[in-house]
Amino acid sequence: MSSIFNKIIAGEIPCYRVAEDEKHLAFLDINPNAEGHTLCIPKKEVDRLFDLPEEDYAALLHFSRKVALALKKTIPCDRVGLTVIGLEVPHAHVHLIPLNTMADATFAKKVQIQPQAMQVLAEKIAANT
Repeated sequence: MSSIFNKIIAGEIPCYRVAEDEKHLAFLDINPNAEGHTLCIPKKEVDRLFDLPEEDYAALLHFSRKVALALKKTIPCDRVGLTVIGLEVPHAHVHLIPLNTMADATFAKKVQIQPQAMQVLAEKIAANT
């Protein structure tokens, strides 16, 4: 069964793209913990992160690092956190979250960002990748 992420990859569902290469896609989370909260996914559908072949796992982390560095250049924050939860969507993914406090990483606190602001933010982050 095709996940929502496959539909995003295929362009059937719009997203705020931050970075992309032939094997990966990074886009802003539409229900963010903090401004700049980004999801990095492999384009190949694999349910669990640790089920990715070792080479694909390493490539996803390498891609995520590139995006995290762009986030840090774009969003004022103490650091960019990386977390793997993956219960909502059966497609391996990592969350990159600009952190200023531990509350930013709890998934209990969410921020609201207007669509136009999300697009501008995505473009700013993309310019730093």
